[in-house]
Amino acid sequence: MLQLTRIGTGPVLTPRTNVPWEKSAVLNAAAIHADGKFHLIYRAVAHNPGDRNRSCLGYAWSDDGVRFERLDAPVLSPNVVPEESQGVEDPRVVKSGDTYYMCYTAYDLKRTQVALVTSKDLRHWQRHGVILSNTVLGNNKDASLFPEKIGGRWCLMHRPAPDIYLSFSDDLRNWTGHTCIMKPEYDWEATKIGGGAQPLKTPQGWLLIYHGVDKKLSYRLGAALLDLNDPRKVVKRQREFILEPREKWELKGDVNDVVFTCGAVLLGTELSVYYGCADTVIGLARADIADWLR
Repeated sequence: MLQLTRIGTGPVLTPRTNVPWEKSAVLNAAAIHADGKFHLIYRAVAHNPGDRNRSCLGYAWSDDGVRFERLDAPVLSPNVVPEESQGVEDPRVVKSGDTYYMCYTAYDLKRTQVALVTSKDLRHWQRHGVILSNTVLGNNKDASLFPEKIGGRWCLMHRPAPDIYLSFSDDLRNWTGHTCIMKPEYDWEATKIGGGAQPLKTPQGWLLIYHGVDKKLSYRLGAALLDLNDPRKVVKRQREFILEPREKWELKGDVNDVVFTCGAVLLGTELSVYYGCADTVIGLARADIADWLR
């Protein structure tokens, strides 16, 4: 059975109270390992009068995955287009070729839609707008591309509540083949599930760390494995959750009883999962997945 172990005695990233755009909360970070470093693109919130929890995205990097440096300015901010007027949220990053592709939630108080940006360096991003609108399957979020094309087509994981879907595209704009691949099955995810970290390739399949919400609205993390050649097929899904809120910084915050991931790093068989804790700080938990993959 796969279980995550917390690293350290507290969060690895907390709000900088002297930085106006992230003074209240940092959470739900995309994570990727490149050029020998761990990189996070994290959601940041400042509770200012009239802002109503507007989010932007910051960038942090680390040699060891535990101690991070940060830029002073956000790398992506809302209000550039109407669809993002209330925030840019919950990013997930993959690298294909020499380009980073980041899906995120564009929020305008009424709609949550899937948007895309690309970058060569993780600091400077080019907007490509909403790629999956709420007119297709309703409000949507928890989206990530796969880092490789499947059968010659881009594959997108996303979540029209309460299930996890995959869709396919030739051009990153027109999506077809919308397929529900996972529904809530267990008590700890009875209300809804959604994609967590970006899909991670292993020899046995695509590793998916996802979140589940129970009837008391407590958020936990789970694990599944998707077929390498046809990720619409679930090869393995663990019945038990792999992480639940337990520490004080996971139990109390902007939203209580939450562990929620948008990004993980897999080096060999060591899995590092970065997760938002009570929508306020970012924690790190790790596991060796070698036995679980057998």
